[in-house]
Parts: sequence; structure tokens; C-alpha cells
Amino acid sequence: MSAPPAGDVVKQWESEQARLRQQVVEEDTEDWQTSPDFSGLERVGGVDLSFIKGDDINACAQLVVLSYPDLEVLYEDSQMVTLMAPYIAGFLAFRETPFLLEALQRLQRSQPMLLPQVVFVDGNGLFHYREFGLACHLGVLSGLPCVGVAKNLLQVQGVYKSEEHQSQIAALQKGGDSFPLTAASGKVLGKALRSSDRSSKPVYVSVGHKISLDTAVRLTHSCCRYRVPEPIRQADCRSREYLRIHFPAVDTAIKE
Repeated sequence: MSAPPAGDVVKQWESEQARLRQQVVEEDTEDWQTSPDFSGLERVGGVDLSFIKGDDINACAQLVVLSYPDLEVLYEDSQMVTLMAPYIAGFLAFRETPFLLEALQRLQRSQPMLLPQVVFVDGNGLFHYREFGLACHLGVLSGLPCVGVAKNLLQVQGVYKSEEHQSQIAALQKGGDSFPLTAASGKVLGKALRSSDRSSKPVYVSVGHKISLDTAVRLTHSCCRYRVPEPIRQADCRSREYLRIHFPAVDTAIKE
């Protein structure tokens, strides 16, 4: 059977996003989220996909679980996967979520005591064309609190890499400083966070599911040894290392 036309796929995916968007919870839902030092939080997860350079079909889907607050690796799962869904801007989750969700489900079945209490996603949550990015998609389907952390600015809903945006970045004086990413509608969709004193380039934090934006920003900062929060950094490093070991003749894609 031939694949449906791209226009039909987009309509189907838009409808699915709209349906799942109604299930996103944008508030804190766990006791540890309201604690000044996140008391009760013991496990933080990170997910990522790394591709072989020049190949946008075969990838390593990675899940790591770190202890909190020490940020030491407790669990890792590396799995080669084949992405069948087409890449269409704004619908990345339909390509990647199934494999990340499977990794969480494998952990739930094999070692449920290691299931993360929150998952950091290398991508956006509410800061998205239709306010339903990868972190929201994974959060709703897994039922876990999720935080989206993007390394590059998605220019969407009236947020642009303008002179004003650059001046706001320059005004971030130290790690933990942030400013809101405000849509043309006036809604705050996320925050730009200077995550480390050592890096002046911000990351872009947005709600995925079952966490408030302020808590997501505070937690992201607390998980940063470097610019990128440690759960995502470890997932990225380990997935690329897996590809280097198993595919030594080819380069892995370099990520910003």
C-alpha cells in the first residue's frame, strides 16, 4: 500500500496534536516540584536520538537516568531504530516519540524502581508552532513530567532572533538568569535561560507536561554542570558513542 500524500499526513497529525494538546498539564503536580531544593527528587531522565551522518532514517534512541542531585548515571538504554515517519517541520514528535516512549516502557517493565520522576527532552515543549512539541508529546503519552530544553531558538509565534532578543541574551549576567519567550498573543511559551556561568549562550526551556515553567527553569539550571542539562548531555554523548562503537566507518551527525 502506498503512503498517503503529505497533505493528508499533515492534516492527520495536526488533528492528533490538537487532541493530545488538551491533555497537557502546565502546572506542578508533584510534591518535589514545590520544594526549594527539590526534596524528594531522586531520579532525572534524559532522552535523545543521534543519527549516522548522511542518514536520516537510522538512529540511536537513548535513555539515561541520573541520580539527583549528584547527577550520576544510574541506567542507560541505547537502541538502534529505524524511523519510518517522514520529517515534516513542526511534527518531529511523530518520528521520534515512539522510540523514546518504548525506552521508558522497557525500563518500566525491567526496573520500575529506576523510572525517572522527570524527563528532560532535547527539543521543545509548549514553545512550538501549535504549542505541542516533542516534550509535550512524550509527556502526555508517558504520563511523566517532562521538560523541553532546546539548544537553538525556534523562531515561532512572533519570537524571532531579533536585535531585542540578542540584547536580552546579553543582559543575562549569570547562571540562572532568564527572560520570557512571549508569543505575539502575549502568552509566555518558554524562557531563555543562561544555564551556566561559563556559557553566555542560553538554552530555551519550555513546559512539556506536569510541571510549571518556573519550576522547569529552576530544575534545568540545577541540572547543569555545563550549558546543556546533564540528563540531555549524557543522553547525547552516550548515543553518539554507541554509534561510534557500532559503526566505526561512518561519522555521527554533529549536533549544536
